[in-house]
Amino acid sequence: MAIGERIHFFRIMRGMTQKYLGMLVGFPEKSADVRLAQYETGSRKPKADLTAALAQALGVAPQALDIPDIDSYIGLMHTLFTLEDIYGLTVSESDGEICLKVSKDKNKDAAELLKMLCAWKEQADKLSVEEISREDYDQWRYNYPKFDTTQHWAKSPSDELSNTLVEAFKDKLKTD
Repeated sequence: MAIGERIHFFRIMRGMTQKYLGMLVGFPEKSADVRLAQYETGSRKPKADLTAALAQALGVAPQALDIPDIDSYIGLMHTLFTLEDIYGLTVSESDGEICLKVSKDKNKDAAELLKMLCAWKEQADKLSVEEISREDYDQWRYNYPKFDTTQHWAKSPSDELSNTLVEAFKDKLKTD
């Protein structure tokens, strides 16, 4: 699912008009709906800063909006959440193993993915027994891994910070 379709999906879920969301992210009132329509239809692709602003306005992680990134574990999880939205992907347990049920089954790296699926299954079970609301469940999914308490996530520095640190310590990095 393309980024424009995800923006549209979350905008409708939040009950927002294109004009309202466009104004929230800083577009002028006169053109806010037109600008947002361009992103939703795919005639324009938002840059990273606009994607981040849209995600914040919609109350989701930027990865929940972006084109699926199956090369990272978190990107893969958001792809799976999208498959849940579109194809009814379900997560369950069978014989002590976590299982995904989809029309076509493709496997991915087991160790890290299994941890994430267990966390997802935990939230799905809580929803199933009404321990949490659908809103809480969606909040967990669309902001993953922010609210995941089952794992410890290390934040990696941004490229800008990384480059700044390398520049600041470049003399100490040189070996004779």
